Amino acid sequence: MRVIAGALRSRAIKGVRGPATRPTPDRLRETLFDILAPRISGAMFLDAYAGTGAVGIEALSRGARHAWFLERNRQALAVLRENLAELELESRATVVTGPVLRTLGEHKADLVFLDPPYDQEREYTAALAGLSQAPPALVVVQHSVRLPLDEAYGSLHRIRTVRQGDNTLSFFACVAS
Repeated sequence: MRVIAGALRSRAIKGVRGPATRPTPDRLRETLFDILAPRISGAMFLDAYAGTGAVGIEALSRGARHAWFLERNRQALAVLRENLAELELESRATVVTGPVLRTLGEHKADLVFLDPPYDQEREYTAALAGLSQAPPALVVVQHSVRLPLDEAYGSLHRIRTVRQGDNTLSFFACVAS
């Protein structure tokens, strides 16, 4: 796995062996950041269920000011910390350990990326409901095409959907009534 673009373009990112994480495919990451390009420079970015940190690292490479990485899996956390150290990103990154639903609301970010394990459907609903209490500018959710998400969670409404293979990106923002 590699950083796709930005200051760290082509730099390697270590992965986790086994089923502990499901990395966002390079092509989907590229599509995501093509869409986020006008918003990423100087943004505060939150990568929830970060795994090895590929999405948050991509945000930092493309000019995000700071990124929070929320993860609870010990193996993924070790690799995430290695990736941040290897890429010399520690000063612009904060790793938060523990259950994401417990720590999600503690960090004010402009852009939030949610990628819970596909088999934990409850996490999607709970995370989006929590974020709707004090919504960021944009929430992007990566989910299986087989997992339909609601059109709205509190004040967050779906504004765009992108599908690639078995993955879907759903974009949510606060829409004035």
